Amino acid sequence: MAYMSMSLHAVNHRLTNVPVKHLPHFASSIATSISNCGELLSTPQSQKAGKADSDNAVQVHKLMTRLGSLLQDRTYEGRWTAIVLVKALVEAGQWEILRGCEPFVRGLISILAKSDPVSTKKMCIITLARIFHLTYQYPTLVREITTPALPGFITAALNLISVKPSSEPIRRLKPNTPFVEVVLQAFGELIARHPTIFRPFTSQIHSILQTIIGSTSPTFPEPVLDIAQKLFISLHNCAPKNTGGEEWKSACRMTITSVHAASSYVLRAILEQWESVDPSLRQMSQPQNYSQEVGNGPDALGLSSWQGLNAGVNRLVVLLRMLSGFVGTATASTVTIPVGAILDLTARLNMVTVPSGDSDIQANPQIGRAEREHLLTELPRIHVACIKLLLHLVNALETSAISVAQTILEQALWIFRAEKFNREVRTAVYDLVSVLLTQIGPSMTKQSVSSLTGIIRTSCHDLLPPTGNQAAAVDKPDPKSKNKSNQTTVNADSFLNPGLKQVRQTSSSSSFPCLKRAASELLVAALAHAPTEFISPALRAEIDRTIILTSDKNAMLSSVLNPFPAMQGRGVGTSILPFLARSYPAETEVECLIRPRMPVLMNAPATNGFAPIDEDEDDEVETATAPQPAPAASGFLKNTPTPSLHHDMMDVEVTPRPTLQSKRSYTEDVEAPASAPAPAPAAPTFPSPGSQSKKARFEPETAPQPALDAASPATFTGTAAISVPSSSIAGPTPVATSKPTISSAKQPSALQSTSTTEAAEDDSDDEMPSLNIDPDTDDEEDDE
Repeated sequence: MAYMSMSLHAVNHRLTNVPVKHLPHFASSIATSISNCGELLSTPQSQKAGKADSDNAVQVHKLMTRLGSLLQDRTYEGRWTAIVLVKALVEAGQWEILRGCEPFVRGLISILAKSDPVSTKKMCIITLARIFHLTYQYPTLVREITTPALPGFITAALNLISVKPSSEPIRRLKPNTPFVEVVLQAFGELIARHPTIFRPFTSQIHSILQTIIGSTSPTFPEPVLDIAQKLFISLHNCAPKNTGGEEWKSACRMTITSVHAASSYVLRAILEQWESVDPSLRQMSQPQNYSQEVGNGPDALGLSSWQGLNAGVNRLVVLLRMLSGFVGTATASTVTIPVGAILDLTARLNMVTVPSGDSDIQANPQIGRAEREHLLTELPRIHVACIKLLLHLVNALETSAISVAQTILEQALWIFRAEKFNREVRTAVYDLVSVLLTQIGPSMTKQSVSSLTGIIRTSCHDLLPPTGNQAAAVDKPDPKSKNKSNQTTVNADSFLNPGLKQVRQTSSSSSFPCLKRAASELLVAALAHAPTEFISPALRAEIDRTIILTSDKNAMLSSVLNPFPAMQGRGVGTSILPFLARSYPAETEVECLIRPRMPVLMNAPATNGFAPIDEDEDDEVETATAPQPAPAASGFLKNTPTPSLHHDMMDVEVTPRPTLQSKRSYTEDVEAPASAPAPAPAAPTFPSPGSQSKKARFEPETAPQPALDAASPATFTGTAAISVPSSSIAGPTPVATSKPTISSAKQPSALQSTSTTEAAEDDSDDEMPSLNIDPDTDDEEDDE
């Protein structure tokens, strides 16, 4: 806040001490300083209680007083500086400044009537529109500032661009006025928020817009035409209460009628095969004088007349664009879109196409060839406007357009087959088909998908750059031809600079970003929404090849997410996921496809039959593979003393065995004495909770066993052997009596038998004897 206070002091100091003639040079830096003080300027006065706050209030009041005096300054420099700073002040201060800006509004409106430069008046209009826009959210300020001042602003702005005769309610546009665009832009922003204030000026604004939209010879720039069309559509908001929808429908119908009237004259060189379903349009045609130049008088919208085919085509394009604005602009009230009338109009215009090799048009014999050829060259412009009108219609209707989507698609195919040589036509058709696929793609039949093959192939060609070999083949003369005139067609510069053609082709292919964007979106829509089983393998291979060569991420994702289905009679479908991962390894979407990560459900203890494992149960999980003794309460495998077993085990003599190198060491071809019976497998040991769990290994029945004496732990039916803790295993390693050999048959570990024998030698149930045996692990297992 201290920085803002210092900035405010500096602003007042510069405005007071710098001469007025030099203020425009500092206007930009002063406006930036005021914008940085927004928190200070927007703080309510009720919250300013300290001494510093009172000083800031004084500085704010001083600033507003200075700007008010500059608005009344005699010099252009002072007024221009004041306009710039007032705009920055109201944007930074919001309500606190707006509630006291009524003197600013009066001063700004008075400047519009003075002989200030064009830049000053343009900035004044922008500042007033901004003030009225900011006060809209405060009803009190609207009642106190906007409602009294807005009529005066409208009148002053209209006087800048037009002249109003005293005896007529309409206005006449001034020629070559520089304020048309800024005035219409301000009206377009304010008319929807204050329709009742604009209502008395509707006829005056309408007359100005008719002049702009109906202009043919002195055409206005494209931005001015766009703003005029949007403002013309917004005039229905000024209609009396509950009649805005009818006013919109009436204006839309008159626009369609005006397009039909102009089309009757523009297309007179062609014998049309179209017949309207509307009886009123059938009776609208009037006899024409074919000996005169094509032209038309005033139409249903009150637009001026036009003469010449070029002017007629311009009128058609402007009206079709305005009709697209009617369909695509949001309205405050509910309106009824004349879908049937619009489709009837586009069908009439789209049926007349440029003739191809197989088709021809019926020419009017009363019209000369020059006018007919001129019309054919202008047809792509008309068809592009029609396609954009259908695109706005589909976007406005969304899912409601499904009933007419097939009709719209057929009209697009008419235009594409005849005029695909035009880049603008291809771009418009790509956009329309992409939107249609999102609506009706999943329900398309095989025949409908096959009809899109030509469009999809052409979009692939538009995405790929042209190859240099084709151009070289065209320029290369035929070696078999003996005509010497071929030598004159060879470009000598191509030999001096071989890369010239390549550079020219690359630059020409990359200079149409709208076409490439539309073609890419079409491939994405075709892969994502069209039934993949109806796309032929050759077309799918061409699509995948194109998106791989162009490294189109969205198209590659659509191809991976919609793989080619495996069908009878076809090979296994391939995926371009490796190419996607190679081109975009750091993208989040690719990471999710390659390595999906499922979230862990921490709050569901019994999800899918699994329960979370506590830290206290880690030891139990480690020994889950080995059998555990039952609790003492069950009476199974109790640790009871067995004196008879102890005395028997004291008399047992274990025959010497080869030293085991590891638990996986086996004996090979060990023959037992014939008199000794085959012993039973040794009883498994149960590891203690503190020792490492090991799986009990059992010997197959066919494996040979080493001979033992009369007693063996496996022959007793007493208590199970007790496992020996790893901490008690110590002592020197016994010397091996013979080198063991490795056998494929598994043998029981000697550790189990030895531990069982030693455990039976002690009568105590509390202590465990120390054993001098080999460790249970070897070097090889440690390495593993």
